[in-house]
Order: sequence, then structure tokens, then C-alpha cells
Amino acid sequence: MKTTISALIRPYRSVSIIGMCKNAGKTTVLNQLIRELNGNGQTLALTSIGRDGEDKDLVTGTQKPGIYVARGTLIATASDLILRHCDVTREILATTGISTPMGDVVLLRARSDGSIQLAGPSATSQLARLREDFFRAGADLVLIDGALSRKTLCSRSVTEATVLCTGASYDKNIDTVIEDTAYHCQILTLPETGDGALRRAAEGLEDPRSTVLLAPQGPWVLPAGLPVADALRKEEGRGARAVFFGGALTDHLLKPLIMSSEPLDGVEFVVRDSSKILLKRDNYEKILRRGVALRVLDSVNLVAVTINPFSAYGFHFSKDELRDRMEARIGLPVINVREDAR
Repeated sequence: MKTTISALIRPYRSVSIIGMCKNAGKTTVLNQLIRELNGNGQTLALTSIGRDGEDKDLVTGTQKPGIYVARGTLIATASDLILRHCDVTREILATTGISTPMGDVVLLRARSDGSIQLAGPSATSQLARLREDFFRAGADLVLIDGALSRKTLCSRSVTEATVLCTGASYDKNIDTVIEDTAYHCQILTLPETGDGALRRAAEGLEDPRSTVLLAPQGPWVLPAGLPVADALRKEEGRGARAVFFGGALTDHLLKPLIMSSEPLDGVEFVVRDSSKILLKRDNYEKILRRGVALRVLDSVNLVAVTINPFSAYGFHFSKDELRDRMEARIGLPVINVREDAR
């Protein structure tokens, strides 16, 4: 029996949908979820960190599917879009005070079926607050249209589960699509650190962007400008079992560590969440070969990958080859939502 996207998210009350690129199929996934869940007695709540539901992508100029919702759906979107691009009869529940370029985000209930456009908060704290507003208004399931570039918005502090969308629009080479998707799945599913001492040190920092070495004598907050590779050679950092990076873990930051002769086998490198890992795949693989274990403070629960074998730019892959190879590579459920949506 074919697995549906709604079955995979059934255990959760909040889900983020993120895409590897534009036209990866996020709106198609959102629409399929709306269709599959329509009539089951659940109250859906929808918002987006960007703009979603417009007929044409404002950047690429390609056609996009609209969003059609049922009566009773809760929606958080910018006030300008409500006036110009939402044809549902609506009951305004609250003005959130969250500003966007298209006006403040307004919480409303659809009192009729109809088309909508979404544009919601862009900050993690705002989304977490809006999620609770949805629940207080009676939502059973909150769906957030997100973006891969904002992976922090799919941490478990915001949503309980995440769906990643990928496909032919990412690249003309099927091998590139599969390997890059697999890499992002690895980053998104990094486990949380089990080192309680490091977690306490990270959470207690005066400057959250600081770097901390967990050395035998205890946590050492590095002075600004001191590279980690140099700190590991100093007496205070020798024998460190873990390093917490308060900012982003970048290729520039990692290169001296890859090139250094310092023993790194078994050392944990920890970041707040997967959005802080900004590494090319080859550097990620190099640091793993040095024996480093990459961990996060806040993990992502990636429950499925959806594929769109058709590119918005006029070419396509074999749907069966893409699904079969992606499943074999990532070890997660892979769903062709475009096929399921027929």
C-alpha cells in the first residue's frame, strides 16, 4: 500500500515543509496535505516564512500552484495579502504585531472555502509564538512553509517534524540532486549532543556567539579572535573533548582545523542547530575523516523527503529512477507527491 504524506506526519501537531530550491514542490506538498486531511475533523493552521500561493514566482517567473483551503482553516498571513489575494470569507481573530514587508501578520479563520496567499513571520521566536496562538485558537495541526536556507525554523523548538522537498529544478544532473539532498539530510538529522557539561556551558554564555572548549579542567570560553586550532594547542585547551561554536561553522573556520596536526579523533564539534553548519560537502567529509563527531543542541526530526522529477525549467528525470535511487541513498521515506496528487 502506498505511503501518504499525511500518514507520515500523523503523530505530530506541527510540521515544517522546506525546499532544496525554488520549484522543488513545497506548495504541491502543502496542497496535498490539505487535500488528504480535508474532512477528517482536524483544524489545520497555515503560515509561511516567505510568500506562498502566488500564481507566478516573483524571482524566476515560473508558474506556481495556488493554495486552496477549506472552511474552518486557520491562517496567519500579511494584511496586504488578505486584502488583495485572499478570496475566503474571513473572521479576523487577532493582529499579531509581527511586521513583514507586506504588512502585519494577521491571524484569521476561513469562513468559506477559497484561495489564499501566505506570508508570515521570519524569526524563530515569532513562529514559536504564532504556533501557540494557533493552538489557542483551536488548531490540531500547524503547517509552516519554510526554506532550506532557514533551517533553524524547523528545529524542534518550532515544529515537531520536517518534510524536505527536492527534485529536478535543483540541478539538471540527477547524481547532483541525489548526493546534495543526501548531504542536507545528513546535516538536518545530526544528533543532539549528550554532553551535559557542554550544553550547560553553551546555554550559559553571556555572548551566544562565543566559542567554548570543554577541556579536562572545565569549560573555556575563547577570547574573541583566538582560532580554535590555536586554542587546542594551548595548555588551557589541550585534551579538549568538545568544542561548541556559538556562531556558524564555516569552511573558513574549519580549514585550519582540517590542516592542523592536532588530534581530533573523538572530539565533538557542536553547534546550536543544523542551520549553523555552512560547509561544503567535501570539507564536511574531511572533518569526519579526522574523527570529529558533529552534534547539535537542537535537532530536527526529518520524517520524509518528497521528490518532483519535473523541472520548472523544461526537463525531467525518470520518476522511478529518482525515487529508487533517493530511497537507497538516504534511508528515509521518499514520496513523489506530484504523482500522488493526480
